[in-house]
Amino acid sequence: MNRLWSSLRLAFSALMRRKARASLTALGILIGIAAVVVVTALGTGARERIGSQIESLGSNLLFVFSQPVAKSGARGRPGAEMALTDRDAAAIHRDASAVSAVTVYSEVKAQVVSEYDNAKIGVMGVDKYYYPVRGFSVDDGRMWTDSEEQTKAKVCLIGQTAIDKLFGNVDPVGRYLRIGRHPFRVIGTLKAKGQSPFEDQDDRILMPIGSWRARVSPTLGDRVMLIMASAKTAARTGQAKRQIEGIVRQRHHIAEGDEDDFKVRTQEQFKKSHDAVFNILTALLVSVAGIALFVGGVGVMNIMLVSVTERTREIGIRMAIGAKRHDIQLQFLVESIALTLFGGLAGIALAVGLIVLIHRTVGWTMRLSPEAVIVALVTSVLVGLVFGFLPARRAARLDPIDALRHE
Repeated sequence: MNRLWSSLRLAFSALMRRKARASLTALGILIGIAAVVVVTALGTGARERIGSQIESLGSNLLFVFSQPVAKSGARGRPGAEMALTDRDAAAIHRDASAVSAVTVYSEVKAQVVSEYDNAKIGVMGVDKYYYPVRGFSVDDGRMWTDSEEQTKAKVCLIGQTAIDKLFGNVDPVGRYLRIGRHPFRVIGTLKAKGQSPFEDQDDRILMPIGSWRARVSPTLGDRVMLIMASAKTAARTGQAKRQIEGIVRQRHHIAEGDEDDFKVRTQEQFKKSHDAVFNILTALLVSVAGIALFVGGVGVMNIMLVSVTERTREIGIRMAIGAKRHDIQLQFLVESIALTLFGGLAGIALAVGLIVLIHRTVGWTMRLSPEAVIVALVTSVLVGLVFGFLPARRAARLDPIDALRHE
């Protein structure tokens, strides 16, 4: 223990004698460690944000998309991209025992005009099951009635972002919007849900799907853009997916081995896809940071080799008064580790500053975990150990007589 303490004291004494050189040498380590910590914080924060956004889409949710297929060279024919219908949704609701609720929706981006402003907003036709499946609720006003849904009444509900665009600070309930040549009365507002991985969930106007088909997009008949189903429990999501696939294949007369004209996706699949993308990006960025660390480590090794040459006579004197070879090696290893550890601590401090600055100026979600800090410190020590070994070994192998003669 005394030998280690003595090595630490000598190492810090040597570094303090050459402050400028030590600081410049640690700069490469600083940059590499700061890059690793910032990238890790960004990746962790983004992954958590995407996860929460996917969860906000609704619980145990499954999405059924239309998927154009090639039939007699007709891939991409008009209407092929919307193979799903209301009847498919009704069959899923009736026959899929693992499904608790099913809803459909269709959407177009339309120019919407109020008495205050106008904007391009997503106008969606939905049924009454859309709200519980997606987790939407009415904030102010009311939901449309069964009678209004059956008679295709010109009523709608509006999200918070759409309110800001069209009404500003004015209460929209009871006022009218014009979509195309048709006026729609706003009967309620939706509670804010925030951003999803795909869209702003509050930048929308919802109306009965019958009203949407009759006045917004009357050419689609009973076809729908998307069917959404909610599994009874999270554990039954896989079973619900298999049941939905079987039901829709049967209804669409898809033979075994033929390509499906639809695709079923679960929240877990979306999450895995996003995680895979983030993992690849994180790996690429960490690789760049690793190159910076390698370059910094080479710089440390070169400076330590120069230090060994400059202090050859000092090494000879220490050996002459009783220092062993392993004492000399330990001294230079500790000096190298102290140098890289200083760079690592400075890099972590810089990374924390950058994380705070980026969050405040850009608003990105970033989370610095204790594990990332520990890994950064351990990496700093390892870089010092690996790149300081050769100089330390060279110092320990010097011949005492030759070292004392060195000028």
